Amino acid sequence: MTRRVLPYRIPAETVMAAEAWLLVTEDGDVEMPESLPDWDYQMDLHLRRTVRVDLDRARSQSGLPTDAALMLSAVWTATGSNLSGPAQHVRLTESGTSTVELDFRLRGADLGGLLLLDTALVLAERRNDARPSSPRRAGSVLWSDQESLRLQGDAPQFPMAVIDFARTSFPDDAAWHLQISGGLESATMGSLLLLVNERNSVTATAFENAGKPRQVDRIVLSAVYADAARIMLEHALNNDDFAEDADFPDGSLGATLLSLFDQLFPGQSITDIRLRRRQSPALFASDLQAAVKIFEVS
Repeated sequence: MTRRVLPYRIPAETVMAAEAWLLVTEDGDVEMPESLPDWDYQMDLHLRRTVRVDLDRARSQSGLPTDAALMLSAVWTATGSNLSGPAQHVRLTESGTSTVELDFRLRGADLGGLLLLDTALVLAERRNDARPSSPRRAGSVLWSDQESLRLQGDAPQFPMAVIDFARTSFPDDAAWHLQISGGLESATMGSLLLLVNERNSVTATAFENAGKPRQVDRIVLSAVYADAARIMLEHALNNDDFAEDADFPDGSLGATLLSLFDQLFPGQSITDIRLRRRQSPALFASDLQAAVKIFEVS
């Protein structure tokens, strides 16, 4: 890891011993993988990590007094939602070696895309008596590292809500509805919302069981994802700004739609697919059905 050049002294990397992040599951703790292809927005994440800090060396090598309060901080950032926040802060005032157990849960509805986990040892409070070469401001970083977890699988990912369609303008008996709002530059998380009708127990139950779906749940989810992919691609193809040479911001609706297009129609041009849809809507529908591999469930 390349160390940041800071305007103050920092300790050697060896004052920290950070173990790997663990993903806490019903079947026990597993080392956090690079990606979770089956993740969806209904799936919260429980994460755990053990970090050991040699506080005496951390202070002395930074030029801090022995009573300087430090803090171990964990912060999360989700590129798919453009959200971030503190996960856990642990104040460290003792001497010697301290073992810190970071343990927290993140709501699936707040996540998406690439989940970044930053861990940092920082100065807990301002030190007006600090030497010129020592950290003095609260929050000054003495050590940090970053790990990532990709949450986007091959299926379209979007936030969702289960509601009673009878209280909306949607047909009472519809099973689901995908809302798309905003332009292609808008953040994906704020542009897409999958609404599931709670009156349709088969569909609502399928999403409740998404973490451990039964065969019937897999079939329902396959149908929903196929329909969502169709709606998203039709929305994209109806917009003339949706093109191969478009440069959409990371985490934007346009970038998400481009990624979906590339997954479903690899090696094919947007112009060709747009023309096929206009000239032969039925053939386009069949092509899309094949591309999403509808009902191919294990």
